[in-house]
Amino acid sequence: MQIEHFATSRTLPELTDLRSRTAIVTGGSRGIGRGIAERLHEAGASIVVAGRDLASAQRLVDMLDDRRTDSALAAQVDVTDEGLVAAMVSAAVERFGGVDVMVNNAGAFPIGRIVDIDLPTFRTSIDVNLIGTFLCTRAAARVMIEQERGGSIINVTSIAGMHRAQLGLAHYDASKHGAWGFTRTAAWELAPHHIRVNAIAPGPIKTDASGYGEVEVSDEMRENAKGMAARVPMGRFGEPDEVGRVALFLASDLSSYMTGAHIAVDGGVLLS
Repeated sequence: MQIEHFATSRTLPELTDLRSRTAIVTGGSRGIGRGIAERLHEAGASIVVAGRDLASAQRLVDMLDDRRTDSALAAQVDVTDEGLVAAMVSAAVERFGGVDVMVNNAGAFPIGRIVDIDLPTFRTSIDVNLIGTFLCTRAAARVMIEQERGGSIINVTSIAGMHRAQLGLAHYDASKHGAWGFTRTAAWELAPHHIRVNAIAPGPIKTDASGYGEVEVSDEMRENAKGMAARVPMGRFGEPDEVGRVALFLASDLSSYMTGAHIAVDGGVLLS
């Protein structure tokens, strides 16, 4: 295996250049996923925008292709479905020749107190946020190992995986703590293959779940968002692109000696 990512004489533009790489972003058509997909594409990567809503993914792909022809692909996927995940990764290999960056961003964010929440809702959080991360990581890692050129896997967790979240989110907490634990062991296992596995833990970001997106949210979710906003030392919600910039750092050779890291992008919430 010959990997030059750690060479010390490279310039900043060379370190951030993703033109030879392909990235898959789950939940990639809106919110944080879109912010990540747009930044990785800007750095030159070919992008697979994956999500449940194929039409939404295709709209972003059309915009990206307008910027650079034949540089993006829409994939309809449920990350809890092993077969669909395998098809998503195979599509990336067939269209762009491989997989170099896997961003596990798809997530579920239902609200419900422990005494009220039903089992299917609890399982949805675990299945999407944890099992989905496992399935996508495994599928991408198998391809990366076969390619013998390393890679970067980025798991979008949450600051809820670093401390308690808010009332009504025990199931979400459990899934995100699990995703962080999975990240650490995956980083250890895959390091010999020069595959780096890191996590980004967003705090309050302007997304559908916080009432800033296109999707109508419940009053309870809006109240949760307000409560979170009051705890941000920087005094504002973050932009999806601010998470995208950190993802670019982890996807690129700027972070070539980092694995098993958990980066909070939270405006200082963990300080409060």
